[in-house]
Amino acid sequence: MGSGQVTDWQGKHVTVAGLGVSGVPAAKVLHGLGARVTVVNDGDDARAREQAAALEALGVTVRLGDGATLPEGTELVVTAPGWQPDKPLFLAAERAGVPVWGDVELAWRLRGTVPGKPVAPWLCVTGTNGKTTTTQMLASILRAAGLRTAAVGNIGVSLLDAVLGEEPYDVLAVELSSYQLHWAPSLRAHSAAVLNLAPDHLDWHGSMEAYARDKGRVYEGNQVACVYNVADKATEDLVREADVEEGCRAIGFTLGTPGPSQLGVVDGILIDRAFVENRRESAQELAEVSDVNPPAPHNIANALAAAALARAFGVPPQAVRDGLRAFTPDAHRIAHVADVDGVAYVDDSKATNTHAAEASLAAYGSIVWIAGGLAKGATFDELVARSAGRLRGVVLIGADRALIREALARHAPEVPVVDLDRTDTGAMLQAVQEAARLAQPGDTVLLAPACASMDMFANYNKRGDAFAEAVRELGAGA
Repeated sequence: MGSGQVTDWQGKHVTVAGLGVSGVPAAKVLHGLGARVTVVNDGDDARAREQAAALEALGVTVRLGDGATLPEGTELVVTAPGWQPDKPLFLAAERAGVPVWGDVELAWRLRGTVPGKPVAPWLCVTGTNGKTTTTQMLASILRAAGLRTAAVGNIGVSLLDAVLGEEPYDVLAVELSSYQLHWAPSLRAHSAAVLNLAPDHLDWHGSMEAYARDKGRVYEGNQVACVYNVADKATEDLVREADVEEGCRAIGFTLGTPGPSQLGVVDGILIDRAFVENRRESAQELAEVSDVNPPAPHNIANALAAAALARAFGVPPQAVRDGLRAFTPDAHRIAHVADVDGVAYVDDSKATNTHAAEASLAAYGSIVWIAGGLAKGATFDELVARSAGRLRGVVLIGADRALIREALARHAPEVPVVDLDRTDTGAMLQAVQEAARLAQPGDTVLLAPACASMDMFANYNKRGDAFAEAVRELGAGA
């Protein structure tokens, strides 16, 4: 099972590692192709037993409570992206010379196997933050150009459905996580972007170097463009290290004036100096900054990256503008909730790490910041030092709030801090009330926690909902 397409799955013994959103569809697809499928899963709870029963009814073998042992005769392992590379199952596969693919690799190998269905090129997006927004912006731009497309991968339609379903696509906008890229060795995109690199998921990858290396896999074998962030040298370094197709170009995006082979911003206009006839002397207007929703700096960067990938695919300038105008961001991503007594309340609950929070804080001039939650091993000194000049006040919630409080004491000792010694869901109402007390007209109360939510809420969506509800209650009492 080298790098080529697998055309005959009949009787091949494939082990699928993990039930869940990628494992169950992979098992069904492989079984349908004629493979002998065994699913192994660490957990043995009621949900797993329910999924196992449904698969066993199809003729798939399922082993619950034992995800460590490689089944006898396995010729290929297909893993859920979240399974760590050092698990005993993968070490056993390596010793036995058995390849390990992720769901993305499986989808990549299955392109072109549906008779009469065109093989759609992939435009890929990865990075620590902004992946989902950029991929959705890209899909919106491609649709505005009249192309049949979908946002897939880590979001939206599953890649297996996109590749094997009846719906014909001209091109796919593919969001990829570092986990997915780790297990996708033969993926070769038309063009790809790495938006940024900051420490994240280091417990999974083992080091920042390994994390960056997995992100950089998205550039391997690119055909037309490797899109990088001019402000983040590490992304450009990954382009330099990539082995790409002859003629593939490095394309930068910047919030400043673009040089040749870059997209950037001049006088409130998004400018293309990469995909024009004479890029040394001419430039193409694509859209206005006001066409980007919301026009926060990091979101303009997302829009430029999406535009670069779309332009690499030959999309005309007007489609970039129309696609950006048509795009609306998902909930809890710098979402303006309400204005109360001249103060804006903004929900960026999706800012679950320091890099995302810093981008969010950079979008506003005078802020009362609501922060805290599960730190996931993060440190906050750099974030606080860079953002201190914007802070009117800070309200801290959550299990690891002391880490942020200590960073504030070191780098912003003059900023008033309210430390709420609570991790119950009702703490959000008190946090919003305290923030309102600290805020002055013209300020922004910003929920950008820089932490995960699971100490207090089921997920960041629930945390954002609680914030919005608290703001509505505040407004009702105003």
